[in-house]
Amino acid sequence: MLETDYLVVGAGATGLAFVDTLLAETDDVHVTLVDRHAAPGGHWVDAYPFVTLRQPSAFYGVGSLELGTRRIDTAGLDQGMFELASGAEITAYYDRVVRTVLLPTGRVTHHPLTEHRADPDGGHRITSLLSGTTTEVQVRRKLVDTTYSSPSVPSTHRPRFTVGDDVALVTPNDLPRLPAGPHRFVVLGGGKTAMDTCTWLLQHGVDPAGVTWVVPRDSWLINRVTTQPGAQFTEAIGGQADQLEALATATDVEDLSDRLERCGVLTRIDRDRRPGMFHLATVAPGEVELLRQVHDVVRLGRVRELHADRMVLDGGEVPVPDGAVVVDCTASAVEPRPVQPVFQGATVVPQMLRLPQPAFSAALTGWVEAHHGDDEQLQNDLCTPVPFPHALDDYPATMLATMLNQHRWSQHPELRRWIRASRLDGFGAVIAGADRDDPAQQAVLARLRQHAPAAVANLSRLATARPAPDPG
Repeated sequence: MLETDYLVVGAGATGLAFVDTLLAETDDVHVTLVDRHAAPGGHWVDAYPFVTLRQPSAFYGVGSLELGTRRIDTAGLDQGMFELASGAEITAYYDRVVRTVLLPTGRVTHHPLTEHRADPDGGHRITSLLSGTTTEVQVRRKLVDTTYSSPSVPSTHRPRFTVGDDVALVTPNDLPRLPAGPHRFVVLGGGKTAMDTCTWLLQHGVDPAGVTWVVPRDSWLINRVTTQPGAQFTEAIGGQADQLEALATATDVEDLSDRLERCGVLTRIDRDRRPGMFHLATVAPGEVELLRQVHDVVRLGRVRELHADRMVLDGGEVPVPDGAVVVDCTASAVEPRPVQPVFQGATVVPQMLRLPQPAFSAALTGWVEAHHGDDEQLQNDLCTPVPFPHALDDYPATMLATMLNQHRWSQHPELRRWIRASRLDGFGAVIAGADRDDPAQQAVLARLRQHAPAAVANLSRLATARPAPDPG
C-alpha cells in the first residue's frame, strides 16, 4: 500500500500547475502524481506535431519555472508578438518540470502509464498499464481529479459520424507522414484545430484551391494582438480598457460583438458572415488573412456520413473530390460540461477560474488548498468555476463570472499579493507597475476603474437576457 497526502490524477497542465503551487506554499505535504501517458504533459503528449500554444508562453506552465524566453517573434504569422511555444517545446518543458522541479523536492512520486480507480467504499487503487500490477493508495487528505475538464484531441478522438469503406480519413497528426502527392484535402471542423490544419497545409505549399473546408459554424476569434503582456502598457492594458468599455455599453450581444470587433478584440475570417460559435480561439491577423484564401468552404452543418465520393451533412450532400485526403478536426477541446464545485469534501475538481487561463486557474486552486484546506466554503467562494462559452451569447455570463472572481480575489490580501507576484497572471504585474508620473498610463487605469462597475451591471443584464445555450 502507498500512503500520500494528495493523489493527483493527471500530469497535464492543470495537475502540474496545481502541484507546483501546492508544494511552493507548504512545507510537508506529499503528492502522488498518476497519469495514463508515458510522459508528463497531458493532452500535449497526443497533440499534432504542428500545434502551438494559443497564448503567450510568458504566462503558461507552472509558476516556478519560466516557459520560453519572452522572445518577440521577428518572422512568420506571429511577427511582432510574444513567442508561442511549439508542442515539442511544451512536452519538453513539462518533462523538465517533473524532473528538475517536482521530484527533487522529495515530496512527489510520479507514476506514468498508470490508471486510477476509485473504489465504491472511497478507497483508491492505481494500476500499471504495462504490468497490470494494482496498488492500493491511502489518501490522507484529498484526491485531485484533473480529468473532468480534459480536452478531446484528434489523435485519440473517435468520429461521431459514419465512415464508409475506402475513405482516406486521417488526423492532423498523420499529415507530415503522408506519401508524396499531389493531394487534395478536405478539412472537417470549424475550430482552432481545423484552422491550424488549413494554415499548415497552405504554408507547406498546398494551393488554396486544393483545400475544401467543412465549417459547421463560423467562429468569432480573439485577436492575439490583444493578449500580449508586454511592457507596452498603453497597448496591453488599453486593450483591456477597450474591452471593459464595450462590456459596459453594449445594448445586446450582437452590439457587443460589433463593439469588440471595432476595438480589435474580436475578429472573424469571413467578414460577410456573423459567426455563431465562440470558443475563445485566438489567432494572429496573419493567420486570418491566410485562411481567407480558402474559398471552397462548405457550410451545411455537421458531417453525418462520410463516403469515398460524397459527404452527407445536416443540410445536404456534397461530393468529395477524387482521391481527397479527409482530415478529421472535429475533436473538441471544450466539450460542454456543467460546472460543479471545485472543492467537494475529500475531492478537488479543478476547473477554469479565469478564462482562458487553465494554468493560472489550477495554480490559484493549489494556493487556496494550501492556505484554506479546512474551510470548504471559503475555498469554493474563492474558486468559483467560470462556464466556458460556446457561442457569443454565453460570453456575458462567462465574463461576469470572471469579473466576480477577480473582485473576490482583490478582497483577500494574501491571495491578491500572490496573484500580483505570479508569472502566470499575465497582466497583474503590468498594472501594478504603472508609472504614476505617466499621464497616458494613468488615463488607461482611470478608464479601467470607470468602466468596471458598469461592465458588471451590464453583463448581469445581458447574461439574464441570453437565449438557452447551444449544447453543441
